[in-house]
Amino acid sequence: MTPLDTEIARRRTFAIISHPDAGKTTLTEKLLWFGGAIQVAGEVRARKASRHATSDWMELEKQRGISVTSSVMQFPYRECMINLLDTPGHEDFSEDTYRTLTAVDSAVMVIDSVNGVEAQTIKLLNVCRMRDTPILTFINKLDREGKEPIDLLDEIESVLGIQCAPMSWPIGMGKRFRGVYHLYDDTVAFFDPQAEKGTAEIIRGLDNSRLDELIGRQADELRVDIELVRGASHAFDAEAYLAGKQSPVFFGSAVNNFGVQSLLDAVVELSPAPIARPAVMRTVQPNEAKFSGFVFKIQANMDPRHRDRIAFLRVCSGRFERGMKVRQVASGKTLAVNNAITFMARDRSTTDEAWPGTSSAFPTTARSASVKPSAKAKTFVSPAFLPFAPEHFRLARIKNPLKIKQLQKGLQQLSEEGATQLFRPLSGTDLILGAVGTLQFDVVASRLENEYGVLVIFEHYNCATARWIHGDPAELRQLSERYSANVALDGGDDPVYLAPNNVYLNMVKEKFPNLRFDEVREVV
Repeated sequence: MTPLDTEIARRRTFAIISHPDAGKTTLTEKLLWFGGAIQVAGEVRARKASRHATSDWMELEKQRGISVTSSVMQFPYRECMINLLDTPGHEDFSEDTYRTLTAVDSAVMVIDSVNGVEAQTIKLLNVCRMRDTPILTFINKLDREGKEPIDLLDEIESVLGIQCAPMSWPIGMGKRFRGVYHLYDDTVAFFDPQAEKGTAEIIRGLDNSRLDELIGRQADELRVDIELVRGASHAFDAEAYLAGKQSPVFFGSAVNNFGVQSLLDAVVELSPAPIARPAVMRTVQPNEAKFSGFVFKIQANMDPRHRDRIAFLRVCSGRFERGMKVRQVASGKTLAVNNAITFMARDRSTTDEAWPGTSSAFPTTARSASVKPSAKAKTFVSPAFLPFAPEHFRLARIKNPLKIKQLQKGLQQLSEEGATQLFRPLSGTDLILGAVGTLQFDVVASRLENEYGVLVIFEHYNCATARWIHGDPAELRQLSERYSANVALDGGDDPVYLAPNNVYLNMVKEKFPNLRFDEVREVV
């Protein structure tokens, strides 16, 4: 096995997805703690707590107690190097989540045992399903009274349309929660909220007399449950899991550290190493010698003292070495990357090398794009991300007209990150923002004030949806001239039709049959 093959085999890159408040940020901290990446796994902060979640760095995140941007964290565990991409769970920050999910090889889906499958979980799983991403499921908060485990599995299968293969099974719930039985290694782990890692004792076998000593009548209930589960549920199928059709399910309580290590072990043992990546002209294999990658996220002002812009890069093939020259496909420019960095949330360290599956970052002034070697090679481009049509629109009004340039710069950079999308109508000087959720406008207002020194207010803008326009150039010119107030350029100078309502949209489609009006624009 070559050094490249060895490094590929030991890497795991995954994201955590969930509905808000399912415990995703807590689980992220505990995974980092079990992996030895942090020394203290504190509880998720209250809104006014002095210590904040490890993966949260933005001021607004600290004020509101929610994650609003994706964080990239890397740490070793067992023989593997883990790349954990923590995505925002709040429904109003899903554009950033969509982008991050393009860069992972698998995902962990967190389900709240009290609330079951929720709206944001459905949306995010559908994004994963677009790429057949393998999904591990962690049913959280077993220390609280919630839905019956069998009902939760039925709900996941019926609502999300994915098979469930239980890998562990809980013993009771809430005040009666005593631990879990691991179906595939025939062990029982007993829950103790006072124990450092949440586990008081581990015994082997359902017939072990120690089981009856520790949990009494619940031991017989467990034996009946396991017999039912083995007969009624799906057995784990590795091929189905890797194809995104089946999800192994684990139970636990992240806030009490219980079940987290079993989940992390499953990431190592079950999840795939870096996979091949589809490109414009062909599929890129991770073990190809030549380096390639794509930028899936740009973040401005992670260090406000330096007004930096960081591009997060997923390595697709080959080996990155510090100082190597790469060509940015979108612009055709060649640049030397001398200061690549690895993140632990906001903390950073210099990267000397990176292998397929690794998410590295480097300061940049460029827009999101793919990179490939500057040496002669076949052209291929990995898609960076898919901007989705916004659902809410606002007109930006600046309070101090003398700072219009700062406003334009701030809105352009934040749109490249995915905080919002920026549209400039062909007629007039208006700046229109589009967002997946309305709280994104609060994010932009807060960051414009804190990072760019600009005070802005947002007014309602009469637009129901946006569609990217492609097709016949002559018809595009006619459309632009006739409806200049409704045709705009996005942050990448591509034409977009801002439809006041669906009636107008359908009317324009009929009048210009040689144009396509797309809900998603692929950026490369």
